[in-house]
Order: sequence, then C-alpha cells, then structure tokens
Amino acid sequence: MSQIKIIPFNPFQVNTHIIYDDSLACVIIDPACYEKHEEKQLADFIASAGLKPAAILFTHCHIDHMLGSRFASKQFKLKPLTHKDSLGFLDNAKEYGKVFGFDVKKPILPDTFLDEGDTISFGKQELKVMHTPGHAAGSLCYYNEKEKYVVVGDVLFNGGIGRTDLPTGDHDTLIKSILDKLLVLPDEVTVYPGHGPATTIGEEKRSNPFLTGVY
Repeated sequence: MSQIKIIPFNPFQVNTHIIYDDSLACVIIDPACYEKHEEKQLADFIASAGLKPAAILFTHCHIDHMLGSRFASKQFKLKPLTHKDSLGFLDNAKEYGKVFGFDVKKPILPDTFLDEGDTISFGKQELKVMHTPGHAAGSLCYYNEKEKYVVVGDVLFNGGIGRTDLPTGDHDTLIKSILDKLLVLPDEVTVYPGHGPATTIGEEKRSNPFLTGVY
C-alpha cells in the first residue's frame, strides 16, 4: 500500500509528493523546495523515514514546480525524468526564475524522457505515465491503477483547471487532456493536484465549474 507525503514548498505552495511503501523505495514528484530550510525539510523527511529515492519525476517544468530540481538531483544522485517537450523550461530555468524573483541555478538535465504509456516501477508500486498537455508543454500525470490515485500537477484542481495563459498553454488542448485522460478514470480515483487539496474524479465530474457543459 502506498504512503503519500505531501509537502507544500515555495511562495507558490507547490505540492511536492513523496510516494513510498513498506519496501522504502520512493519517488519524489515535483521537488519544489527553494529556501535552505525547505531543502532541509525534504532531505530530513527522506532520511527520517529511511526512504530510498528511486526517481525524481516532474508533472511539468514551470519554474515553481522545479525550484528544487538541482538540489534533489545532487542530494539523491538521480537525474530527473520528464517529457521531452519540457526541455525548453529546463534549459531556460534561470531566465524564467528571474521573472518571478528567484535565483535559480541551472538544473541537471534528464538523460532519458517519459511519454504516454510508460510505467514507473519502484518498490511494489507502478505509476502509469499519461501525457496531458494544455497547461504546459510536456505535462504528465502519474496514475496508480491498482490503488486508484493520480498525481496531476496543474492539469486539474479541486474545483478548477490549470491556467492556459502562460507560454505553451492552450485551453482546448487542456480540456481535451482532461476529458480523454482523466475523466475516463473511475469516479473513486483520488486526484492529487500540484496546488491545494486533493479531490476525486467523481467530484470533479459533478461539480467542477470549468467542466460544466464539456463532460
């Protein structure tokens, strides 16, 4: 059975997800720690729980979600995994950071990339990779079919959807991603977004005002 530790980091309160089980293998999704005390919080949790990071994953590479990328890569000796269409955000992270007042060191780049249908295996867990662009190029969701949860980044929120007014955003593409990849999942699937509280697929079908008339 998965355990999911959620730690909100940086002024944008990005949810960093640490998923693990009794094997103690874990994945870190969207390491967003920026300040030194945030980096320490992430490292201390991993150490205190005795976890062994197997992968660093990104839902997408907007600057707020990858502020801790270089730290996590160096701390846990892992190169991050993301979609190839996110590479532009990583290559230009320092420039994007300046726009929001962050001093960002160049992140360590992936050696390999993820795409639709890939599977991330760690411990006793498997996460299915879903390509869900629209909020940002290269957006990915990670679905545990057996335990019925999905980590969605900024694609879908509790009562909301991702903004599409940032570079590479597109509203029609986002809605298509939500309809084709997420709302087809069982209603009981728990949705863990990149900001704010969790929800379920069923709840968003019933009450999300941004999806009224499209589902």
